[in-house]
Amino acid sequence: MGAGVQQKQTGGRRRAGRRSRHAAMSEINVTPFVDVMLVLLIVFMVSAPLMTVGVPIELPETAAEPLPGEEEEEPLAVTLTPDGRVMIQTTEVPMEDLVTRLQGIAAERDSNQIFLRADGAIPYADVMRVMGALNAGGFRNIGLVTDSGGPRLDGQDGE
Repeated sequence: MGAGVQQKQTGGRRRAGRRSRHAAMSEINVTPFVDVMLVLLIVFMVSAPLMTVGVPIELPETAAEPLPGEEEEEPLAVTLTPDGRVMIQTTEVPMEDLVTRLQGIAAERDSNQIFLRADGAIPYADVMRVMGALNAGGFRNIGLVTDSGGPRLDGQDGE
């Protein structure tokens, strides 16, 4: 694949009865390697956004503007699923252990910002109970995550 054989030229004519001598080609053909690298690059570019998907929930829609992204750390997210489970990033945490886990995470982080993702079918009381746990765990800057394009209260569409 990488090395080939090149015929040695002997003055332009061939002598009868003698075989021409073959010399090993000392160049490596890098075209196949470049092709493989480009394919891998495309595969990683396509699959990288798919790996950041969190817990699947149905977020409520609002017309609120997104928060400015000025953090250098990876944003921390707590999710409430429709069946009442609480998850930190993608790890399920029992409700009674939530505050202690958050205190441990808050001690290791520079930022006290956290995002709360809650399914639209979750009762308001459950969302407020988790927000209280986030506050008790040391996170004072709580952002509620919603989908954009929801109804606006000024009579216009959400677009």
